[in-house]
Formats: sequence, C-alpha cells, structure tokens
Amino acid sequence: MRGTVELKTERLVLRKHQSEDAAVLFDKFGSDPQMFEYSGWNPYQTRAMAVETVKSFINSYDDPHFYGWGIEYEGKLIGTVGAYDYDADKNRIEIGMSIERASWGRGFATEALTAVLHYLNDHEKIKTVTAWCASDNRGSQTAMKKAGMQMTCVEEGALEINGKTYDKQIFEYTTL
Repeated sequence: MRGTVELKTERLVLRKHQSEDAAVLFDKFGSDPQMFEYSGWNPYQTRAMAVETVKSFINSYDDPHFYGWGIEYEGKLIGTVGAYDYDADKNRIEIGMSIERASWGRGFATEALTAVLHYLNDHEKIKTVTAWCASDNRGSQTAMKKAGMQMTCVEEGALEINGKTYDKQIFEYTTL
C-alpha cells in the first residue's frame, strides 16, 4: 500500500495537505455552519484546531494506510477527502469528503470521490469502501450514487446532530 498519492482528474488535483491549508479550512469550512450541518463534526472550528488537524494529516503521510487529500480546482483548495479506519481482516475502509459551499452543485464531489474510489480499489486493492450520510443530505447522496456507490442500509434515527435526528444512510463501493 502506498497511502496518499497525488491524483488528477479532468478538473481537479487531489494532493497531500499543506500547512497553509489550515487558514482556508477554517475560513471556508470551520466558520460555515452548513459545512458540518449533517455530520456534527468540525475539526476546523477554530484557527488552532484547523492548524492541529492539518498538522496531524501531514504527520500521517508516512503511514501507508493513511489517505487524506486536499481537493484543488484552478489552484485553490475547495475541499477535502479522506479514507480512514482501514480494516485489514475485512479489506474495508470508510471514506468522507467535504466541498466548500461556494463550489456545491458543480460535480466536484462526484469527480473527487470517483478518483479516490478507483485509486483505493484498483491500486491499493481495498475491496470495499463505505460511507454514510444523513437522510436529508441530498448533495452527498447524489455524489455517492453518481460515483458508483450503492446504498446498502438505512439505520432509522441513528444520527442526532445539533438536536435534530436523521436516518443514517450507509453506502458501499465494492469490487467483485
């Protein structure tokens, strides 16, 4: 396994995080409540948290089981994608991603997700990639479906985020 390597698509560059990403992630992700509305997870909530999160990504690049990318469009950071919790026994990993709000609806999530799914399956030989989203998160559902993931399960009322309850939709991408 090689871990995080640079990936290029028609419009995007998926690259290792750089220390200067922290400021962008705080400004565009940590400060925008819509960016974590359906996850409740905000590792960029303060400038210090953003710096520590990016630093932990950078420090993890020597691990061949660490997968964490910054997504660039026209030289600007517009999102992140990462795969984590690799289970060698089941040859399975979970993936998550986020695209800045100003870039929603342009197909970037699908494009980045497709590239990472193919990399994990074809090059890293990871058989199953999973992801989840809240039932109200139509953008994530659309991106996962367009990237070739299939919804395999719905856990009713499994997510409670900021006082709201959502069904948790589980998606998988599996090679046969």
